[in-house]
Amino acid sequence: MLEIEYEFREEDLVHFNELRLKSDPEMQKKIRNNRLFAPGVMMAIGLFYYVYYVDMMTTAYITILALGWAFASPFIMKIDMRRQFFNKYTEAEKKAMFGIHHLTAEPEFLRETSPGGKHKTLWKDMLRVERHKDYVYIYVDFDAAIVIPRATVKKGDLKVFAKQVEGLIERAS
Repeated sequence: MLEIEYEFREEDLVHFNELRLKSDPEMQKKIRNNRLFAPGVMMAIGLFYYVYYVDMMTTAYITILALGWAFASPFIMKIDMRRQFFNKYTEAEKKAMFGIHHLTAEPEFLRETSPGGKHKTLWKDMLRVERHKDYVYIYVDFDAAIVIPRATVKKGDLKVFAKQVEGLIERAS
């Protein structure tokens, strides 16, 4: 029976949601279209002004605006997505989510003690364990996971814990 204790912070939630968005092909397509389509339309308008009115200043302004949009739009969309992540949760949910978490791998289930209370999740209800450079994710659904940041682990060995959890999930499925 292994135990681990860590702190879950706002930046960890943002990181997990951004990771999910990076792997979502539909969202990546929207970002690419926004980054290319709008500046392309602006450049066509700029070309029209240059050819039809021979107005170099307006063409230059439109071109600078189009290039600015192409470079700035991913950052603006990222900021907006972060705002949307936090708007999904009420203040009470945020209080229950952020703080010190304590996980215990027991033979039948994973026990989680967090600021939101105590939870038990059966091993058969979990999907997989993913290890990344700075995080370990224990997926309990396709779009939900227990996020364990390596930097904030206060007690326990994360490598051994993740390996044991992975084995217990495989054994239960």
